[in-house]
Amino acid sequence: MAPQALRYQRLYVNIDHVATVRQARRGQDPDPVAAALLCEQAGVDGITAHLREDRRHIQDDDIHRLMTQVTTLLNLECATTDDMLSLAETLRPAQVTLVPERREEITTEGGLDVVRQEAVLRDAVARLRAAGIRTSLFIDPDHDAVAVSARIGADAVELHTGQYAHAPRDPATLQALRHAAAQGAALGIAVHAGHGLSVANVGPVAAIPEIEELNIGHAIVGRAIFVGLEAAVREIRNAMDEARAADLF
Repeated sequence: MAPQALRYQRLYVNIDHVATVRQARRGQDPDPVAAALLCEQAGVDGITAHLREDRRHIQDDDIHRLMTQVTTLLNLECATTDDMLSLAETLRPAQVTLVPERREEITTEGGLDVVRQEAVLRDAVARLRAAGIRTSLFIDPDHDAVAVSARIGADAVELHTGQYAHAPRDPATLQALRHAAAQGAALGIAVHAGHGLSVANVGPVAAIPEIEELNIGHAIVGRAIFVGLEAAVREIRNAMDEARAADLF
């Protein structure tokens, strides 16, 4: 039997950083919704946007407009607060990824503490599921975190790839992602990954067979300054596809 490439891996583009540039002047441009539509033209599978409690980049109006204009799927990232869950219940995006938030951080620095927050997260997942919303938990690639995520009924986990992105040559960081991905798949939950991924480092993560979806934002928006948004998306997409095709089994 001839070897086969790994199955297709979805790419969601996080458009937060487009909104960050806009908010520097508190104006109208660049518009993250227009950026989302360009990403869709480039062939992405979905759009991710993080509505933070402090509204430092994405605004409520952005989410409302994305819900009506995105033609793929919208993944809303938000904290586990009543206000955010109520908004999600009202808008009903395709997926909500619950993430930790600290006001003093520049960007999300790690995964949810699902072990300590198990009861709160279980209630949040049940609430979103009752509204017909697919749920994902942003977690570190940790055995206990994956196990608890499955136990509380999350549809998916998104593995935080920050440690790998900071030390891609350290085999332990990639091994942690491999083990967590295999564990999640064995427990019957979907496995996603993201944070700090770029053309330069995405290959080894894209080649992990259990990872179905990658969320990438900063590297794409940064690269778009030089080559344009659609070209930047296609560069990442090509790097992902090449890694999947090269890892034959």
